[in-house]
Amino acid sequence: MSNLKFSLAGTNETAARFVGKTRNFQLIVDEPEGLGGTDSAANPVEYILAGYAGCINVVGHLVAKELNINLNKLKIEIEGEINPARLFGKPSADRAGYLYIHVNLKPETDASDEQLAEWISEVEYRCPVNDNLSNATPINVTVEKETPTELAA
Repeated sequence: MSNLKFSLAGTNETAARFVGKTRNFQLIVDEPEGLGGTDSAANPVEYILAGYAGCINVVGHLVAKELNINLNKLKIEIEGEINPARLFGKPSADRAGYLYIHVNLKPETDASDEQLAEWISEVEYRCPVNDNLSNATPINVTVEKETPTELAA
């Protein structure tokens, strides 16, 4: 099977607001007012939780179908905590990212406890976002300086 490639590109509108495009979708990222934004959209770390929940939903339904589990509804609650010290340039032994993420799944199903244990084990194993959050992913960041338009004229 061939690899799937996903991408996003965008530009900032303000120091706290970013507008990106992926496929035919526009994603807006903003911060709460207390963090310098206008609170008009989810912030980056909330998007991580949303992506995780969305991935669990897709993989959860896929695996349920494969295991012949009737999954009528799946409620997903996710929370995490971040120490903002490093984000704001303060010394901290804590990492900049989530200190923990807690996922609470509430499947509406007639599946047995044993079936649900097999189901969640397979979901965790196959969910790409779970894998990215649980393991280090190689990241390569490059910087390509652009000359400001008003200076180029």
